[in-house]
Amino acid sequence: MVFKRLLGSLGVGGPTVDTVLTTGAIAPGGPLSGQVHLKGGSADFAIDHIALELVAQVEAEHEEGEDERVVAFERFTVGGGFRLAEGELLSLPFTVTLPWETPITELYGQSLGIVLGVHTELSVAGAKDNGDLDRLAVSPLPVQEAILEAFGQLGFGFRSADLEYGRIGGTGQQLPFYQEIELTPPPQYAHAVDEIEVTFLATAGGMEVVLEADRRAGLFSDGHDALTRFTVAHDGIHHQDWRALVEGWLQQLIEHRSAYAAGSAYGHGDPYAGHHGSGHGHHEDRHHNDGHRSGPGLGTAVAVGAAGLAVGVVGGMVAAEVVDEAGDFFEGDNDDDGDDEGGDD
Repeated sequence: MVFKRLLGSLGVGGPTVDTVLTTGAIAPGGPLSGQVHLKGGSADFAIDHIALELVAQVEAEHEEGEDERVVAFERFTVGGGFRLAEGELLSLPFTVTLPWETPITELYGQSLGIVLGVHTELSVAGAKDNGDLDRLAVSPLPVQEAILEAFGQLGFGFRSADLEYGRIGGTGQQLPFYQEIELTPPPQYAHAVDEIEVTFLATAGGMEVVLEADRRAGLFSDGHDALTRFTVAHDGIHHQDWRALVEGWLQQLIEHRSAYAAGSAYGHGDPYAGHHGSGHGHHEDRHHNDGHRSGPGLGTAVAVGAAGLAVGVVGGMVAAEVVDEAGDFFEGDNDDDGDDEGGDD
């Protein structure tokens, strides 16, 4: 028995875990439900705890360039403090709440190339098992979808989306990274900007919308990025003219170019004050000597029609790239797990 326990602690003959998510794509701040299925090993084991970690594949910039890393951004303990008998089968249901800033991974059912996962950790008699990793699909909040739809109606196209390690100054950002959704401008804006980057920072009370304009360099001036923050509420979605609102945001962002040149002071407004979309944040300008990153090889485009924004994939090879990147993320975890039984993929 002692020898069996030793083998179990080393991953030989120990209990195995398989987490199955029972919810499909869910919105930030929504409930994530599922079942943790345990199978007892070749002996009885004391289960210290069962934890779920939300993880993301993010890009981190540094002096030598950039690299990709896996970052845990939330952790939940969903069980523990019991004994699992030899060969026993046990299923533990759970429901946890996603952070409001959780990045969105899909739009209208199409992948944006963002890779999120739910990692299950099983702590057995002081030893931690690498456990299971499952894909996490996140759909936009109604207010996020309305804003992206408005960009589509204005003629913007989808270029890419990625997760940036770091923080945006002057915002209420909570997670150690943020999502950038990069949009290509229509002709009426192409003279002023190369692309617009949209970041959503949601809370239970509302949402900050950070717009960054990657500006073209002029004959006598360097290109630089302008960053502007706005705030919106979650309610009243269907009573807001989102196209007009976003058009006004873009106008302010572009007009900020002359304000920057004149060295004007930056304003600061109260978050979530006034009517929907009326809160105004500060403006910032950021210079990039080596240009701005265009995302992790995601060549997805937005087709704009009368119905608004729709995501389309340009060529089968682009779709394959997205699948391969996501697959590598999950396969890498399974390789580390050795003989552990993996997820439900």
